[in-house]
Amino acid sequence: MFTIDAHLDLSMNALEWNRDLTRPIAEINAREQGLTDKPDRGKGVVSLPELRKGNIGLVVATQIARYVAPGNPLPGWHSPAQAWAQTQGQLAWYKAMEEAGEMVQIDNLIKLEKHVKLWHNSDSSLHKPIGYILSLEGADSIITLKHLETAYNYGLRAVGPAHYGPGRYAQGTDATGYMGSAGHELLREMERLNIILDATHLCDDSFWEALEHFNGHVWASHNNCRALVNHNRQYSDEQIKALIDRGAVIGGALDAWMMVPNWVRGQSTPEAMNCNLEVMINHLDHICQIAGNALHIGIGSDLDGAFGREQCPYDITTIADLSKLEQLLANRGYSPADIENVMHGNWLRFLRNAWE
Repeated sequence: MFTIDAHLDLSMNALEWNRDLTRPIAEINAREQGLTDKPDRGKGVVSLPELRKGNIGLVVATQIARYVAPGNPLPGWHSPAQAWAQTQGQLAWYKAMEEAGEMVQIDNLIKLEKHVKLWHNSDSSLHKPIGYILSLEGADSIITLKHLETAYNYGLRAVGPAHYGPGRYAQGTDATGYMGSAGHELLREMERLNIILDATHLCDDSFWEALEHFNGHVWASHNNCRALVNHNRQYSDEQIKALIDRGAVIGGALDAWMMVPNWVRGQSTPEAMNCNLEVMINHLDHICQIAGNALHIGIGSDLDGAFGREQCPYDITTIADLSKLEQLLANRGYSPADIENVMHGNWLRFLRNAWE
C-alpha cells in the first residue's frame, strides 16, 4: 500500500553521517563496519531503495541545524548564520537528488495529486522518485523573517520552532519556558505564508503558547504518548486532545526510548525491552481512544534520526518493514479504511485541506 512517512532526516544522514542514500542499505552498512563515531554505524535502516521497496512514496524530509548559545552543552552551531549555511547544504543535497531523478519536491496541491497518482499506478515502484515535503526541524537557522520567506520560496512547507533544549524562537525537549516576542513573530509569518506548524519537540509551555498564537494548520510529525512513556518529549492526553481539536495528524515515532518506558541509551536492547511494531500501535491506539476515531494518526517514523537497529523495533530490518503495520492494524480490528488512513489517507487529507 502507498505509504507516507511524515518525518525523515534524510539530508542529515547524507551529509553528517556521510551516507550515499541512493545505494542499497546493506551496502551502506557494510561501508560503515569498524566505524565507532556514532552508535548506529553499520545499523542503518533507511535508504531511497528501501523506501521504494516499502512503497513509501512520499516523506516529510527535514532540514535541521541548531544554534547553541554560550553555555549550552548541546551540539550545534555558534551563530544563526552558520546554522543557516548548514541548512543550505542540506537543501543542495535534496536538489542534487532531484536532478538525479531520485526525489521530487512536493510543495503544492497540483504536484501532490500528480505524485499520488504516479504512486498509485500499477507500474513498479523501484524506479519512481520519492516525493518529499520540505520541513525545518528547529527554527534556529532562520536568521530573520526574510529568511523564512526565502525558505518558503525554495519549498519549505512546515516548521517546528524548536528541537532539543532552548531555541531562538521557542523552547524544546528537556527545556521549559515560553516563545516570547520573536516566537510570536515567527508564528505570524508562518501563518501569512501558509507554513504548517509542526508542534513536535515544543516543551509544554511553548506548546500551549504556540497553539494560542497560531491560527494556521498544525500537525505533529513524530510524537508518542506521555500516558505510555512518561517524558516531556511525549504528549499528554490534554495536548493530544488539543491537537485533535485543531484537526492535527500525529505521526507515530519509532525511536525505542519514546516507545517503551525505562529505556537506557546504550544499554537497553529492543529485544530485551519487547519493543516491536505492536508498541507503536499501542501509542496510535491511545490517540484513537482520545479522538474516538482513527482520523488523527499516521506514521512519522524518524527511523534515521541518529539511531538504527540498535534503537528501533526489533521487527524492523529496514524501513520497508513499515508495510507490516497493515496486517498488525488489521489484527487489532482496524478496518480497511482505517488502515488506509493510517498508511497515507490522514496525511493526504490534511495536506489537501492545508493547500487547497
